[in-house]
Amino acid sequence: MNVGVEPGAVVRGQAGGVRALAVPAWVCGALVVLAQIVYSMTDPDARLFTTVASVIAFAVASVCDALARFGPRAAVLLVVVAGGGGLLAETIGVHTGFPFGDYRYTGSLGLEVAGVPVVVALAWVMMCWPALLVGRSLARGSTWAVVGIGAWALASWDVFLDPQMVDAGHWEWAAPFPALPGVDGVPLTNYAGWLLVAVLMMAALHRSVGRPRVSRELDLRAGPAPVLYLWTYGSSVWAHAAFFGRPAVSLVAGLLMGLVAVPFALALWRAHR
Repeated sequence: MNVGVEPGAVVRGQAGGVRALAVPAWVCGALVVLAQIVYSMTDPDARLFTTVASVIAFAVASVCDALARFGPRAAVLLVVVAGGGGLLAETIGVHTGFPFGDYRYTGSLGLEVAGVPVVVALAWVMMCWPALLVGRSLARGSTWAVVGIGAWALASWDVFLDPQMVDAGHWEWAAPFPALPGVDGVPLTNYAGWLLVAVLMMAALHRSVGRPRVSRELDLRAGPAPVLYLWTYGSSVWAHAAFFGRPAVSLVAGLLMGLVAVPFALALWRAHR
């Protein structure tokens, strides 16, 4: 018997715990926005610190968001699947050329493991989680649709990321062709590899992390991951057009990532209006 326990007290206690866990996620989310704004206003030779700071803050925000929405198991799985899986895929890619194509890191991104910068593994963590929420929110129950939409949400982001990082000199391709129209310097094999790895990550996380419920995936009281995904989209469109001298990338990547980002923005707006 639960003598003396007010009906609904446990539920309210859980909600309070979720909100408390969301605080560090939102703080890190604010740091992401600040770091990325500073990045766009900084001389290209001085952008390394804000690059690394932004990725670390975003990765921490995603892990905290996963913890708040689905508990410790989800947070650990995110680190293992996205961080460990991303590091494994990049290590294989650097040493064999599969599945992304023939490329190498230039050593400018700091600490490396097996030839892969640690910050790159964290970048997989930072975007994999919001991409999963996008897939679950838009697919509404269909496992294959969740995996497909989530994988597209993750892989299409790289159409923004890769040209930016190549221009910054953080990695280079041996044969950067054939490429997407307007996105020169990055071969199509890269995006095929991203899509493959993203499918595997989305399938593993969707199968293992909680039971999908759209209201929970879109609940901003649990953390900033949905907002950070849309911020990444909007800021990338603007930055490539206005700061990085790549308006074609802004257009092409904006259209590709927009296939999921725009419907997701509408779903988020409807959930909170």
